[in-house]
This record gives sequence, C-alpha cells and structure tokens, in this order.
Amino acid sequence: MFVTTGRLVTFFCGFILAFTILAANLALLCTNEQYAQAASDQTQTTLTLYNGRGNIYDCNFVPLTNVFVQTYAAVEPGGTSYHALFESIPETQKSLFYSRIQMGTPFLIEVEPQGQTQPEYLFSSPVRYYPNPTAVHLIGYLDSEGHGVSGAEYAYDDLLTQASTSTRVLCTTTAVGEFLESAPPKMLYTQGSGAGIMLTIDETIQRICEGVAQQMMKKGSIVVLETATGRVRASVSVPTYDPDDVATSISRNDSSLINRSISAFNVGSVFKPILAAAAIEAGLDTSAVYECTGSTEIGGHVYRCAYGKGHGKVNLKQALEQSCNCYFIHLGLQLGAEKVEQAARLCGYGTETCYMGTLTTAKGNLPDAQQLENLGQLASISFGQGALTATPIQVAASINVFANQGRYIEPTFVEGIVNEYSQTVTQSLYSPIQRQAFRPDTAETIREMLVSVVENGLGSPAQPLHGGAGGKTGTAQTGRFQEDGEEIMDAWFAGFYPAENPQYTIAVLLDSGTYSSDDAAEIFGKVATDLGMYLGVQDEY
Repeated sequence: MFVTTGRLVTFFCGFILAFTILAANLALLCTNEQYAQAASDQTQTTLTLYNGRGNIYDCNFVPLTNVFVQTYAAVEPGGTSYHALFESIPETQKSLFYSRIQMGTPFLIEVEPQGQTQPEYLFSSPVRYYPNPTAVHLIGYLDSEGHGVSGAEYAYDDLLTQASTSTRVLCTTTAVGEFLESAPPKMLYTQGSGAGIMLTIDETIQRICEGVAQQMMKKGSIVVLETATGRVRASVSVPTYDPDDVATSISRNDSSLINRSISAFNVGSVFKPILAAAAIEAGLDTSAVYECTGSTEIGGHVYRCAYGKGHGKVNLKQALEQSCNCYFIHLGLQLGAEKVEQAARLCGYGTETCYMGTLTTAKGNLPDAQQLENLGQLASISFGQGALTATPIQVAASINVFANQGRYIEPTFVEGIVNEYSQTVTQSLYSPIQRQAFRPDTAETIREMLVSVVENGLGSPAQPLHGGAGGKTGTAQTGRFQEDGEEIMDAWFAGFYPAENPQYTIAVLLDSGTYSSDDAAEIFGKVATDLGMYLGVQDEY
C-alpha cells in the first residue's frame, strides 16, 4: 500500500515536470518571433543619409537647393577586402575612411564610383548647393550642424529644418561585422512637412546677371526689379563665395560675405532724377535756362562739375543729360531742405526694408530737413554727394518710380512659403509698402528725360542692342584715396528697360575703385541686352 502510494507520487511529480517543460517550450515557440526580432535589433545600425532640410525655390518653382546628388557607400567594418571601395573614395575622404574602419560599426562614406569595379551598396543624397552656386548672398549657408547662418537659410531655419523627406540607411550586421546577406542595407524614408521658401528671383535672370558680373565686375552689385511689382528678379553681389567652403573666403579676407545689394554706399548723380521730379511738383520753371560755368560757390565752399568743365546754358532736361552738378545745386537751393528730404524719403531713401523674416537691409543715410538747413549739406545732397548713402536696392526702387507712373513699391525678396509635395504656395509673403511718390505726369516727364540721357547724354554706353533704355549715371566720391593719391569712387548706373513700357529696373554699382560711370553703364547695357534676348525683344529701338 505504501509502496504503491510512493510510486504514484513519483509518477505525479515526473508528470508535473514534463508538463512544465512542455509548457515552457510552447511559450518559447509562441514568442519565437519576438526573440528573433530582439536578436535582430541588437545587430542593426541606422545611419543618417539626409536630414530632410526644406528647399529654396525661385519664382517659377525651380529648386535652388538640393538639385544635385552625392553618392555614398555603406561600409561593413567586418569586410575582408576594401580594394574596390578604396579606389572610389575621394582623396579628401580617405583619412575619414581609415578612422571609421577602426570603430567597428557600419558607416557611410562619400564615393565617386568609376570603372567596372564599384562598391556593392550605394545610396544617393541631395547636395545642398549647386557646384556653381547661384544667389549665394540671398540663399546663405549652413553651419557644421546643418543650421542656417545667413540669408534665407538663417531667416527661415526653423521652417526648413526637417521639412523635406529625410533618409536613413538601415544596416544589419553579423557578429563578425559583415552585412547579413538576407537583409542587405536598405533605405528608410521619413516624410517632412513639405515646407519650403520661394524667393522672388528668376533663376534665369539671376544667372544672366551673375554671368555679366563675372565678366565685367570685380566688386559691386547688380539688382533687377520687376517694374510693375517691385519683386527682386536678380540680386548679385561680387565678390561671391562658396557656401560649401566659407572658411576659405574668411581666410582670404576679400569681403565676399558682404551682400552689397543691401549695403549702403555713396550715391552720386543717380539721385538727381528725384530732385528733378520734386522741382516739377513744386511748380518750378524747369524750362528756365541756367548758365553753368563749371563751378559755383555756396557758403564759402566751391562746388564743381566733373573735371571742372562748364556746361554753358542748360535747362532741366539738358542738365540731366550732362549731369550738371551746378544746375542741381541751384535747383536744390530753390526747393529748400524740407522738399528735398520729403522727395527722397517718398522714394525710399533713409528707410530700411525687412527683406527676409527679421533680416533688414541697411537703411543708408538721409540727412533730415534740420540738417539740410546747412547750405553746404543741402548743396552736397542736391547732386547726390555729402552724407547721402543708399543701397543698390534703394537706388533701384527710387528709379523704378519713374518707370512705374510715379508709384513707389518697396522691393520684395520672398514670394512666400510653399509645399514641395503639392508644388503650391501655401502662404504669400508679398505685401510691399506702396505709395504715390509723384504724379503720373511728373513721372512720365522724368522717364522721357532719362531715355534722353541714354540716347543723347552721358548714359549712351548703357544703350542695349534692342528696345532702348532710360537711366542715370552716377560717380560718387567716397573721401578715400589710393596710395597714388587717386580718389576711390563708387560708380553707378540705374535705369529701366525697355525704354517704352518698361518691364525691369536695373541698378549697377561698382564699389570702391577707380571706375567711371561709363563702366557701370556698359554693364547695364549688357544686362539689358541679355534680358532682351530672354524676353524676345527683337525690334530695334
């Protein structure tokens, strides 16, 4: 009886043990996939290929960033041979390759595949900037962490960060560091918000101006405004820099990081059309003749026309054609301080423009009416000299008044926020300040006079091949001199194209050289000629 009971107990305990083992095995089978995934996760590495920064576009949705791609190879640290891979790695990347191999984890390396022997696992990532970059001072550049430092990259950094589709490479490696054959490296995609920025520039017009600047300009600016809207269709600043190698520009100390289009310079005679319009609006007799002897004395100081040459008897139209300083000094004294300041301010002088986010242009310097009560100050500003300074953008906007029926339109650099996936503008940022600076009939009179400056006056080098043009020369003293004693000048030409029904207003600045306004006028003429080809202007003016 006792023996039988003991055997039963032993049997029962054995049964319980067997059942427990069976249950454990069943549980293990049920969770086998979880265990396998856990094991897989331990050998997986995710490598960032592209951080998904949003795009910057021109006014026609042409991308100005992320156009080209760079090829990368996924490297397995446990690979037995790197011969094929090593031949594809650029010299600048080989030291990085050696250091990463020692770390024992998968990584991505920039390659330039060539020949028949190529790395096995290749992936492409957008390159932020063109190899031949465009509009660099407007677009800006990034720091080492991928955040904007200047331009639109800085102004809209929060918006652009991770706005596009980001890409990562998932690598699964074995215990010895080789890629798992059944799970080769693969791309992972994460869609962003799609937000991007559309600038007002036209990439074609921008490239036209950059090409002209490269040929004809060492230091300066070219600005092109759309006459009817004030949209900035091109903004070039020379010298330029490489946004992928900013350190080189800094080491050269060549001032290439300065955006000259929005920086203030001495103005010169491109200011005279404003004074001429103010005189007409004030009812002065602009047909009256003034006799220029080449110099005039105001408050004990002698002011001269260029080279001290007298222009003889001139009226307003002739004085503009020949850029007679003495005539405009006489005109400014007749107008008085208040009217001169008011006319200049109506045309945008002395006012900064918020051009990208919170970024602003220089406002230049416009002496107020109280300062202009000093006859010396008033005389100087009347022909664009003295304390008067302005940016190329301001000068272009002021001349645009005469091509646009007397209406001032604040220049606009940014069209709006866009969605790259739907290719639509989701938020317009075009809301320029607009005002009537002069009567339409006054503006038309000055427009005709400026056309005559190009046809019959000192502006003849600005004449384009087709369509005609109007504009004004300017040579501004800077008060700085070269070692040989020759004064450093800022040379200008600002005008509109074509002569009739203008579509574009162009300002050209040659900064701090021994240039003449003829040099600036020639650049204007080349830009206008190339614009004419772009617009299809064929008939000779």
